[in-house]
Amino acid sequence: MVWLEDPEQFDYVRQAVDKTKRRNNKPPYARDGRMVGYAILDDHAEPHPDSGLYKCRVLFVLPHDRDSHPDGVYREGAAGEAVDPRTIQPKKPGAKTPRFQRGPAAITPA
Repeated sequence: MVWLEDPEQFDYVRQAVDKTKRRNNKPPYARDGRMVGYAILDDHAEPHPDSGLYKCRVLFVLPHDRDSHPDGVYREGAAGEAVDPRTIQPKKPGAKTPRFQRGPAAITPA
């Protein structure tokens, strides 16, 4: 993964699969918000036979997400495509965790 912003600053990020022309370049980003990370595809990744494009995982946040609006609509919970960035691994989707669901107020010190 290539992180464009520090993943530790997010309780969650949204993940999607976008299409790109090349394996090892930053994919284009054409949605609201900002891209915060993306996957670098390995040499075994194959393009789609019809389009010739590669599928690439993109991590992003939208303007109304918790990082920008901690008391907003996602004060608790998050969108369906959101995952805890600490769980993201190469070739595996991220996971939903208590931190992701409830935000920093729900984390109790050990």
